Amino acid sequence: MKKIFIIAVMAIVSVAYAAAQPRAIGANLGGGLGFSYEHGFGEKNMLDVAVSFPLAGLFDKHYGVGANITYDWIDPFNAPVPWNEKGEWHWYMGVGGAGGLYNFSNPTHWFAGVAGHIGIEYDFWFPLQLSVDWRPSFGVSNWNEGDKLNFDLHGLYGISLGVRYKF
Repeated sequence: MKKIFIIAVMAIVSVAYAAAQPRAIGANLGGGLGFSYEHGFGEKNMLDVAVSFPLAGLFDKHYGVGANITYDWIDPFNAPVPWNEKGEWHWYMGVGGAGGLYNFSNPTHWFAGVAGHIGIEYDFWFPLQLSVDWRPSFGVSNWNEGDKLNFDLHGLYGISLGVRYKF
């Protein structure tokens, strides 16, 4: 588990340094512990990359890892959040892909599908960002039946709280 954690952190940090103008990097806490990286494309779009580890996996030998990448629109439909005092409120929504492994002791248990992303964030006047978001995903997996593919709806729940450092 420590190796996976270190690899995930190193991957996110290397993506952050490779990109020309990254936006934010931080952690999410919800159904699991996650790490996220946001790269802005102007003021209205961003790419969000999230890697998460289910909390149940910390106490069980059948832990896993999941990732989703979404392209998000910031303040879509030109409807910004109206109450901006010192910082700024923004809401966002997006679509992308998701995938993961359910069980490292049997790496043939996998998931692949589409992901969504919707949330609201508060950007402080100093480089800190707080967010509440929902990352639903659904697709196919072979978790329950071995070699048979199943339609998987396990990713339709999971609201998370996020804290990110903006740079």
